[in-house]
Amino acid sequence: MKLFKQILILFSLCVISEIVSKLLPFRFPSNVIGMILLLLLLLFKIIKTDFIQNTAEFLLQNMAFFFIPSTVSIMNELDYLKDKILILVFIAVFSLIVTFVVAAFAVKLTTKIFTGKTSQTHE
Repeated sequence: MKLFKQILILFSLCVISEIVSKLLPFRFPSNVIGMILLLLLLLFKIIKTDFIQNTAEFLLQNMAFFFIPSTVSIMNELDYLKDKILILVFIAVFSLIVTFVVAAFAVKLTTKIFTGKTSQTHE
C-alpha cells in the first residue's frame, strides 16, 4: 500500500503539472513544471523524502527502460535524420561545451557560497 501511495503522489504531480502547462499563456514542458513542483514541495517539507523514496529509487534503477520508446522513435525517423547529421553533431558538441562551462561555474559558485572564498588553482 505504501508503494501505491508513493506512485499516487508522483502521478498527481504529473497531472497537476500538465494542467498548469495547459493554462500557461506560453509553451512550457509539463515535466519541468512537475520537477519544479516536486522540488518546492520537498524544500518546504510539504512532502517528506520518505513519502516518495521507494518509488523514486525504483524509477532511477529502471531509467534505461524509459528510453526505449524515444529510441524506437528515433530509429523510425532515421532516414530523415541522416540528412541532418552534421547539424545534430554540432548541436550535441555545442550543448556539451555549454554544459561543461555552466557546471564549472556552478561548482565555483557553490564552493564560494559554502566556504566563503573562491577556489583557486595553484600552478
